[in-house]
Amino acid sequence: MKIFHLSDLHIGLKLMNRDLTEDQRDIFDQIVKKAKEEKPDAMVIAGDIYDKSIPSAEAVDLFDEFLSKLHEAMPELPVMMISGNHDSISRVNIYRTILNKQNIHMIGRPPMTEDEFIEKVVLEDSYGKVNFYLLPFVKPSMVKGIVGVDEDGRNLSYDQSVRKLIERENICQEERNVLVSHQFYNPVGSDVSEVERMDSEMRTVGNIDEVKADILERFDYAALGHIHKPMKVGSEFYRYCGTPFPCSVSEAGQVKGIIMVEMGAKGEMTTKVLPLRPLHDVRIIMDTFENVLKEACNDYVSIVLTDEEDLDVIDMQDRIRYAFPNLLEIRRQSRYQTDYRKVEREREEKDPFALCCSFLGDLSEEEKALLEDVIHTVKEVL
Repeated sequence: MKIFHLSDLHIGLKLMNRDLTEDQRDIFDQIVKKAKEEKPDAMVIAGDIYDKSIPSAEAVDLFDEFLSKLHEAMPELPVMMISGNHDSISRVNIYRTILNKQNIHMIGRPPMTEDEFIEKVVLEDSYGKVNFYLLPFVKPSMVKGIVGVDEDGRNLSYDQSVRKLIERENICQEERNVLVSHQFYNPVGSDVSEVERMDSEMRTVGNIDEVKADILERFDYAALGHIHKPMKVGSEFYRYCGTPFPCSVSEAGQVKGIIMVEMGAKGEMTTKVLPLRPLHDVRIIMDTFENVLKEACNDYVSIVLTDEEDLDVIDMQDRIRYAFPNLLEIRRQSRYQTDYRKVEREREEKDPFALCCSFLGDLSEEEKALLEDVIHTVKEVL
């Protein structure tokens, strides 16, 4: 069985106020073309279909256009997708029963009551069944009716909640199983702060949304979404495919693509990345003013001028904008200049509990427990 793994389409995204509609349309056309060439047996989209929970009419139209072209090219292709943290549960979940009959499985709502389970779509090939478990983005508060709360009545952690949801499923290990999920999975024992995150990602303070990746071992393949850079999670077969096109300057230079998974008999599997070429690359050009002008192009460009002396060029910005019609920004760098983006990232990575304890000074164990509870509650609401 051949599977296309995509995620994080973020339809409707603007790159520093640049409208990306045509760039997204071009990428979707490439995906349709590759589907016609490779003839996959299934396509999965692991969350963040839209960039906003209330997408614009233009974004909805573009998604409709993409699915229509895909259906026209491959009428029998099953398409399975889940909601991500950017999506609206109800908007993705709408017409779920009707769409299932058309081989389009849009799952926006995770199981929330005891009699509900993770949506399962079963496909078959010459080797038997392949079970697709479609788990939308989960916050502990969404599923506490199933997983419960701790002894103090507080919501469980992301790790505990996702783990309990998966553990209650009756997964047949004799068959091939695929998980489609939109969470932040991290290998057991690895330092979560070392995972490179992109500026376009929505991150939690203190990485409280981390889920230990050992829970994925129940599956033959995990088609993951949420991380925007292509990444393996401790295995060739537990993977983030990343965004299909750059969604931020921090993704400049990344090779984007579709992960094509080919499953044979149980235990026999290969993966391959089918590259997607953006209509406009995202580039960072760091050099002196005169050298920057020599790099003129139509790409989306972030310019960092490294001239140490002040430039006496009245029309400097006009000349740069003429050379780079899709200019995103112009910045200056000097040896005395602070990299505020780096400072902000370092601040975000610090543990909020430790920051509060440092600010408040000496706290009793009771006060620390209360503070930890407040921080956990606020994070969960956010």
